[in-house]
Amino acid sequence: MVTDLSLLRLLQLVSPGLPIGMYSYSQGLERAVEDGWIHNAEQTANWLQGLLQNGLSKVDLPILARIYDGWRQHDSSAIEHWSQILIACRETAELRAEDRQTGQALARLLINLEFPEALEWVKRADATLVTLFALAAARWEINKADAMAGYLWGWLENQVLCAVKLVPLGQVAGQKLLTKNEKSPGSAGETAKV
Repeated sequence: MVTDLSLLRLLQLVSPGLPIGMYSYSQGLERAVEDGWIHNAEQTANWLQGLLQNGLSKVDLPILARIYDGWRQHDSSAIEHWSQILIACRETAELRAEDRQTGQALARLLINLEFPEALEWVKRADATLVTLFALAAARWEINKADAMAGYLWGWLENQVLCAVKLVPLGQVAGQKLLTKNEKSPGSAGETAKV
């Protein structure tokens, strides 16, 4: 029986059942499929590895680490600064809107889970999923490395679920993509030593 409450909370936080609407965002995968760039599992794997290596591992994870530290140290200016930096790093209006919407949705959920700090983030333009994910991880005492690995895993699982529907791929191909990407350069174990 698992008795590590922080592990259970991390699993809750990265669950695709978390009601924040991640299932409705493909982060460009839908367009790549429509434009004919992705037709199969190998091309999907290359797409996901590119995003992991060039985006999440170089932008999201280092900022997640800094915002996590900000929540742990009650440093609101650092939290705000890094949240604004992350929004500025989003290349398109759609990606900025996605980040805000999922961040605000997680803020609403966290308010219902009795996180009073989440209240001010419900309507903020610099609310991001990373910001509120880091809040939950810090308050639930999930260690930083586990929170970062969990964030990547949640992202990857969501993208694979999108690929299964959009490419389309079978469930077994989706599971193979998860296995292939968990050891790729840019995965949580090799990144963001912040």
